[in-house]
Amino acid sequence: MRRADRLFQILNLLRNRRTVITAQQLAGCLEVSERTIYRDIQALSLSGVPVEGEAGVGYRLQRHFDLPPLMFEGHEVESLLLGARMVQAWSDRQLAAAATSAMHKILAVVPDHLRHSDDELPLVVPDFHIDPEHLAFSEEIRAAIRQRQVLSIGYQRIDGEQSQRAIEPLGLFFWGLTWTVLAWCQLRQGYRTFRLDRILSLIDTGQHFTLNDHKSLNHYLNLMKDCNDE
Repeated sequence: MRRADRLFQILNLLRNRRTVITAQQLAGCLEVSERTIYRDIQALSLSGVPVEGEAGVGYRLQRHFDLPPLMFEGHEVESLLLGARMVQAWSDRQLAAAATSAMHKILAVVPDHLRHSDDELPLVVPDFHIDPEHLAFSEEIRAAIRQRQVLSIGYQRIDGEQSQRAIEPLGLFFWGLTWTVLAWCQLRQGYRTFRLDRILSLIDTGQHFTLNDHKSLNHYLNLMKDCNDE
């Protein structure tokens, strides 16, 4: 967990407590050492957050202190929470965990009359129809997209034929039931899409690729837009 995220979590824990909370309790909640908590409390105090208490006793926020609420309308909060639930249900574990964390942060700072618990929001995103295979290698592919890594994949076509491809992944697409990766195929020297549930193996080659005006996600999307406009 990044320090900025940890400081936010500490602040949120302090906001939700009417009594003091000890460094030991904070350390247990955040899975860090008490020494780390002491440093974080000091950092919050130096930044202007009115933390009362001392090491060995416990901490709390001064009465009447609060973070300014985010200026969201009710339907905006619902749309954000619905989006988070979609990510939780239809994406890989890493993104699902990030969506859960983001949802808790949003709920922590919106005004009380806009706050929903998980049970109160009447918008449901079922996930029982999502096969885990549809998310195969999603985390690795997202990392490769960010770092522009060339991947070697074993792939099985719908007719059962298998092949090995070196690809330069550019983007992930969700089609309601399946995920695909758009990539530049080094074998075909062109854009190709591969279904994640048909990828049999994936290896980082250690090589990197570069983008240009004729090889990028935006270039591909513009090509598709031009085709649809014709």
